[in-house]
Amino acid sequence: MTTELVHLTVLSGIATITLDSPANRNAMSAPLRAQLLDALERTADDDSVRVVVLEHTGPVFCAGMDLTEPPAAVNELPPILEGIGTHPKPVVAKLAGHARAGGIGLVAAADIAVAAAHTTFAFTEVRLGVVPAVISVTVLPRVLPRAAHELFLTGETFDATRALAIGLLNSAVPADQLDSEVDRYTGMLIKGAPQALALTKQLPRGRPTPDFAAMLELSAARFASAEAQEGIRAFTQKRPPAWVRPPFGSERRSARVR
Repeated sequence: MTTELVHLTVLSGIATITLDSPANRNAMSAPLRAQLLDALERTADDDSVRVVVLEHTGPVFCAGMDLTEPPAAVNELPPILEGIGTHPKPVVAKLAGHARAGGIGLVAAADIAVAAAHTTFAFTEVRLGVVPAVISVTVLPRVLPRAAHELFLTGETFDATRALAIGLLNSAVPADQLDSEVDRYTGMLIKGAPQALALTKQLPRGRPTPDFAAMLELSAARFASAEAQEGIRAFTQKRPPAWVRPPFGSERRSARVR
């Protein structure tokens, strides 16, 4: 039987995906990659899931790719990064420990990243003779260009304070406040309309100027949508919209990740 390295639980609309391979610092081995991708796909298709939290066990969030595997293993990383970045639900990365190399790619792919203040980060690729090419797709739109260039080239370890300053993190808090800070974000996210959140995630992330005509078309379509009409009615009637009165229960569901 395959060891379960990724756990998936759902409670009150919050899906928690937990990387649980502390023996190799949650490095992305073949089983972990397969199970993580499966968890992302299952939560994307589950209408009861409103927000996804990506967390970990052990002192390291993710050390990157498993370097004991063949070089071709990196071909399986883009679908995972895309699975996070294009996930129809907001994804929150929760770091109680350090991130390195490809692990930072996961952090950058998430919509919101919250870390304990003691965490550290490093793009270690050049020190191993490789290039942070794949993760640059998610990292570069997040991080200040000058800082990204420096950290990619030097491989220097940097702390959560700098990660916050350069745009890699949304929040860095003392370790004992990490849970409450993540709860604060998920509590806000779950108030958003599901379809509106999914469409908002599709807005251009990069630096090119968005197409105003396309954005106007999207905005007009959303104002006319049933979801938006419900939200406007709820606002004028001073009541919560339907999606804040969730159809899901408060029961916890867990599932083995294939």
